[in-house]
Amino acid sequence: MNIAPSPTLAVDAKAKELKAAGEDVCGFGAGEPDFDTPEFIKAACVQALAEGKTKYAPAPGIPPLREALAAKYRDQGVDDVTAAQCVISPGGKYSCYLAIQAVVSPGDEVIIPAPYWVSYPEMVKLAGGVSKVLFAGIDAGFKITPEALRAAITPRTRLFIINSPSNPTGAVYSSEELQALTEVALEAGIYIMSDEIYEYLLYDGVKHVSPASFSKEAAESVITVAGFSKTFSMTGWRLGTLMAAPAVAKAVTSLQSQTSSNATTFAQYGALAAMEQWDQSLAAIKEMLTVFDRRRLFLLEGLQAINGIECARAQGAFYLFPNIEKLGLSAADFAARILEEEKVAVVPGEGFGAPGYMRLSYATSDEVIEKGLERLARFCKKLG
Repeated sequence: MNIAPSPTLAVDAKAKELKAAGEDVCGFGAGEPDFDTPEFIKAACVQALAEGKTKYAPAPGIPPLREALAAKYRDQGVDDVTAAQCVISPGGKYSCYLAIQAVVSPGDEVIIPAPYWVSYPEMVKLAGGVSKVLFAGIDAGFKITPEALRAAITPRTRLFIINSPSNPTGAVYSSEELQALTEVALEAGIYIMSDEIYEYLLYDGVKHVSPASFSKEAAESVITVAGFSKTFSMTGWRLGTLMAAPAVAKAVTSLQSQTSSNATTFAQYGALAAMEQWDQSLAAIKEMLTVFDRRRLFLLEGLQAINGIECARAQGAFYLFPNIEKLGLSAADFAARILEEEKVAVVPGEGFGAPGYMRLSYATSDEVIEKGLERLARFCKKLG
């Protein structure tokens, strides 16, 4: 099957290869917090190892972690959620894959707003489905409208994917905007996969809302995927989450039992500590957000000062997604040349369904951002 490799991982790998060879690379490619996992989470994992929690776990995850996850969603307004509706997977990416595999059959259409996370169309392809992309650029705030969604739905539509806060744009849908999109999907009788991996990484006072919380009908049709990677800087732990109606959760559990068996057992006890010791978790999140917010504004100001670059103010995640069409190069050529000539690693927009844009992650040091902006400005001046 013709599955494309992840362009974000490819850029990150190339940057690391150059660094290993002694090059001074400013890497804006990785979607990975540059913080360590909080100590209390690591300690819980170490304790689990010491206590011999190294055997197979139940396919959907250890019961106390699933209970904690269900309680979290009840607190967020999704009534009557039980642990049986929650699945712990080997990573948020795998949660997305399982969700799509569980509900999409060959020939089914899946509506994906663009710019999209690079893996969605490939996952749909793996399920035999057909991606139907709806593009919303910088002038639309990177958000599709209910009218555009309604017009894209056909009798073959099975699933609508929404990602808020967004990777790659950092755009956040308001509660009203999400509710309007959810109502269109419910009217059509299609599933919604709501990717909420960045739900706690928010700025400018915006609030996160899960579509599953809007109504009982929504809770039955929304598959909510998230994880611990971004919120707790646990990318290497590979722990994702999924919450769905009982039948979907059961199908996902069956899929997982035949593929990965279960997420790493002792790692789940670290995640359990993150859920149970929420005061410590909030303190760690707040510390990380303070740094990310400063970097967001620093990078935004620097990009907006460069002639030929147009950049929106992201309100979530840790990415900016500037438009570079006025510079006269394709995003792919821009990314290749600036890595070669200035040793700056960015991810071109083609992989996100958005030619003419590039993604920069500010989950990197202030020093890298400052140096990278200087190199970006110098490179763009050469183009002008």
